[in-house]
Amino acid sequence: MVRRFFYVPAFEIYGGVGGLYDYGPPGCAVFSNLLAYWRQHFVLTEDMLEISSVSMTPEIVLKTSGHVDKFTDFMVRDEKTGDCLRADKLLEDHIDAVLEREKDALAKDPKKREELLEVRTKAGAYSQKELGAALKKYDCKSPTGNGLTEPFPFNLMFKSEIGPTGKLIGYLRPETAQGIFVNFSRLLEYNAGRMPFAAAQVGPAFRNEIAPRSGLLRVREFTLAEIEHSCNPSDKKHPKFKEVADLKLSLLSRELQTGEDKPMSISIGEAVAKGIVNNETLGYFMARTHLFLQALGLKDDKVRFRQHKATEMAHYAKDCWDAEINNTYGWIECVGIADRAAYDLEQHSKASGRDLSAQEVYNPPREIEIVSVKPNSGKIGPKFKGDAKQINAYFCDLERDKAAALAFA
Repeated sequence: MVRRFFYVPAFEIYGGVGGLYDYGPPGCAVFSNLLAYWRQHFVLTEDMLEISSVSMTPEIVLKTSGHVDKFTDFMVRDEKTGDCLRADKLLEDHIDAVLEREKDALAKDPKKREELLEVRTKAGAYSQKELGAALKKYDCKSPTGNGLTEPFPFNLMFKSEIGPTGKLIGYLRPETAQGIFVNFSRLLEYNAGRMPFAAAQVGPAFRNEIAPRSGLLRVREFTLAEIEHSCNPSDKKHPKFKEVADLKLSLLSRELQTGEDKPMSISIGEAVAKGIVNNETLGYFMARTHLFLQALGLKDDKVRFRQHKATEMAHYAKDCWDAEINNTYGWIECVGIADRAAYDLEQHSKASGRDLSAQEVYNPPREIEIVSVKPNSGKIGPKFKGDAKQINAYFCDLERDKAAALAFA
């Protein structure tokens, strides 16, 4: 690939920079054809609204979305060299090495092998404490053989300044979705107020990966093709779901992620009906993604959909499935399909004071009771003092169903 100039390390004549690559003429041709087909398969076929938003994002946007506080991976350092390493991947590689090195012994000790497989499959979902304990238990070392520090969170966003004063902090966007969410009211207006609708965006995204590796599979600058489908949160059916309901997918649900990781073959219609997949809209886009990957030439036995465990789910997700491809590096995520609910719109609406909701006219009109929370600051302040602000914020951010449960407890 490098010799034929499909892609090469960026700034190669200066030694290159990890996780940054340039595309040559054949690489650009493949890349352009792939994006053209993506637009045809999704944007044009599904009648989506495409936008293009900027990459540099003010801090308040990503603070509101949760990325400033939560967009992290756990990192460890080599105690002698200070080299930075991604903790979960280090643990996975170590377990792989043990499984290969002790293959004969583990064949006689299936319980130990099962334990190792379970640790490997859970590595990406471990908490900071669990990850630290696992690294110690299995005596993980750095690639140089040195000891490791305790794991600690590292934010993956590139931080910068906007303007000459340095007062306005910004970040290179880690995803393109926020540009869609902050333009929701414009998109809704452009669509004449009609729901549901989908918006799409193609553009660069940036993640300051701890230890880029595996060529183009984990890089610091890459192109995302992203879709956000907006619908009524109380009705997540999809009008075209019947067209794909009989399509069989290979699903690796949470319950099947035991280490052996043997997925089930099931129609997406049955998976939604049984509650394995959260709803029709999520299932529809999983099926459409499968058809897209099929059209690119991937064989069915090389594609599966893996459900995120509760401990690895993004802070905004209600349910999430990764389309994974089996290649020389193992099973690698290539598409993430998540039910984000209304998390982003609600957070941006609160922070900006702008209405980012859609209205549905009922005929005849309906009357419903809505529980709202109004903390009594006059009583909370004197009693809880320094904690009062945090307590007030907690109650103000309560979701309606939790507020209702609290009101009638």
